[in-house]
Formats: sequence, structure tokens, C-alpha cells
Amino acid sequence: MLAAQPQQLDLVFAALADPTRRAILARLAQGEATVNDLVAPFDLAQPTISKHLKVLEGAGLVSRGRSAQFRPVRLEAGPLAGVDQWIGGYRQFWAQSHDRLEAYVKTLQAEESSRDD
Repeated sequence: MLAAQPQQLDLVFAALADPTRRAILARLAQGEATVNDLVAPFDLAQPTISKHLKVLEGAGLVSRGRSAQFRPVRLEAGPLAGVDQWIGGYRQFWAQSHDRLEAYVKTLQAEESSRDD
């Protein structure tokens, strides 16, 4: 897998920064929807949802198709793989930090146990 380009990551993180856009993605994870379907659960006007969709499209997280007179919106999860890869780079750091903390706690427990004897 190729590493995500920094500009692409910036677009994806910017898109994910908004709770409405994250909610739209969560809805689309269940299946494609029309813009009107996406407007229904929010207290927002259709043009506002359309603006959110433009941001998501710009980040490559959604696409719009054509089905008769409808333009269904669908989730494109590919860019999230780049985010996962970027975050994955920190997993080793977290694991090592956890291991060091665990070793320190065991050392403290051993010292406390030896004092109690």
C-alpha cells in the first residue's frame, strides 16, 4: 500500500473535523442515499448539506452517481486507509509506551512487596 500524500491527508482530516460530515459518513456506511435522505436527520437546509458533501467529495470520501433522475451519494472509504496508515505509524510508539509503563508498575509493586517482607 502506498503512503497517502500529505495534501490528501489534510483534506481527509479537515473533512472529518466536522461532526455533521462524520455523521453523513456514518449514514453512508449503511448504504448510498440521496441528498434529501441525508437532509432528513439534520436540522440543516439542503444547501448546507450539499456544502458538506462538496467537502467530503473534495477529500475523496464520497462520490455521486446517476440513477435515473436521482444522484445517489455513496461512501468511498479508500482515503480512510491513508488515515489508518498514518495513525498506524504511532501504534508502535503507544505499544512501547505501554510496555514501559507496565514494567515500571511491576518494579514499583516489587519494591513495595520487598518492603512489606
